[in-house]
Amino acid sequence: MTPEAMASLHRRASAGTRPWSAAEYAQLTTAKNRLLITAEHGFVLGQLSAADAEIFMIIVEPDHQRKGLGLNYLTRFEIKAHSAGGSRCLLEVAASNHAAQALYTRAGYTQVGTRKGYYKLPNGQPDDAWVMQKQLNTLKQPHGI
Repeated sequence: MTPEAMASLHRRASAGTRPWSAAEYAQLTTAKNRLLITAEHGFVLGQLSAADAEIFMIIVEPDHQRKGLGLNYLTRFEIKAHSAGGSRCLLEVAASNHAAQALYTRAGYTQVGTRKGYYKLPNGQPDDAWVMQKQLNTLKQPHGI
């Protein structure tokens, strides 16, 4: 998936957040420590720093959401991160994004902190970011991935 396609998908799937530009995706996807999972209907982008994998973005085409693809892409990202030496995966999610929180909780992530007012809602109000993590050292690759 090209940076242009990633930016286009981000614009279509954006729920009140500022979509990243193709230039931003190009910079991140060419970074030495980047971790990227691309698929027909979405992608996961992050990085590996020492033993920590950090997820920047999980995006699934709006017409293909709530079909298990997000969990599939997340699992593939975790496997890739673990194979590259990651022992923990971190991410931030808006406190108001209950669907994403449910996905991460179902995948085994726990909230370990809060960043007050980290995001800005479309109405200009601040929204907290939950910092969530999952240990990857007991990760097992599921069948079919």
